[in-house]
Amino acid sequence: MQDLWTYDSKLDDTKDLEGLDVQATDGSIGSVDEATNEVGASYIVVDTGLWIFGKKVMLPASAIRRIDLDNRNVEVRLTKEQIKNSPEFDEDYRSSRYRERVGTYYGPLM
Repeated sequence: MQDLWTYDSKLDDTKDLEGLDVQATDGSIGSVDEATNEVGASYIVVDTGLWIFGKKVMLPASAIRRIDLDNRNVEVRLTKEQIKNSPEFDEDYRSSRYRERVGTYYGPLM
C-alpha cells in the first residue's frame, strides 16, 4: 500500500499545482490553494469556493489520481461527499496532530 503522504510514482509532474482545478470522481470541488512536495509529507490544500461555502480541505498526496497540466486540472480518487465530510480545516494544518486526523479519515478510503 502506498503511503498516504506520497505522490503516486506514475504522476508526471507534481510541481506547480497551485491554481489548478480539482475534480473529484463525481465533479468539480474547487482549486489547489497550496501544494507541497515534502518527502513522505506531501499534500494539497483545496479551496472549495462556493461549493461548501469557502471551506478549505487538506488532501493527502496519494488522493491524486491524475494531473492534466494541459487542461489545468487535478483529478482525485475521492467523491465530493468524502471530501465534504473530511476533518474541519485547521489553521494549524501543518501540525503532525492535524495530519494524523486527516490520515485517520482518508486512510480507509484509499
